[in-house]
Amino acid sequence: MDDVIDRLAGIEPGSALDRIRAGRAQARAEAQASYRALFEPEDAGAFAPQERVAVAAFVAGLHQEPSMVHFYRERLGAELRRAVDDAVMEARGQGPYGHYPSGPLSGEDVPGPRYLASDSVRDRLGAKLAAAFEHAHMLVYHPRDAAPETLQRLLQAGWTTTAVVTLSQLVAFLAYQIRAVAGLRVLRSS
Repeated sequence: MDDVIDRLAGIEPGSALDRIRAGRAQARAEAQASYRALFEPEDAGAFAPQERVAVAAFVAGLHQEPSMVHFYRERLGAELRRAVDDAVMEARGQGPYGHYPSGPLSGEDVPGPRYLASDSVRDRLGAKLAAAFEHAHMLVYHPRDAAPETLQRLLQAGWTTTAVVTLSQLVAFLAYQIRAVAGLRVLRSS
């Protein structure tokens, strides 16, 4: 596959942005290697490729990034695509939300909803993937509220420790990918 960030940002080979990205060849290569490791692993372990793509479509939907939603969504079957769409509609917010420990930063606390998949969405996604969406929502909208209990919910839903780490890495990578694509698009349009 060609460079995913280039494709999503609409960077043409030989363009000014292509030359700019070529100036940071290692960063470009590492981003693509991260994509491959997360979405095209040799051994997916307990985090199946379709689950990874579903989480990516959900996270892109939370960020309200249409081209990235489309990129990941088109790789899902129709039934899973509809379940992801419904989950995004249930979970979308403004964020970030969260609470700091008592002290000078607690004046910046912002209350906000925690996502719990509806019974309808949970039934279609299954308990494991629904728990992943709830965790991804927490990482996107409540990054400072992560706690051992949030990880325990994933383990109780059938996630392995290694898969939990991979899930968190995937959400972090998507945050980077979404921002990189958005920034490159701004540069392209100027």
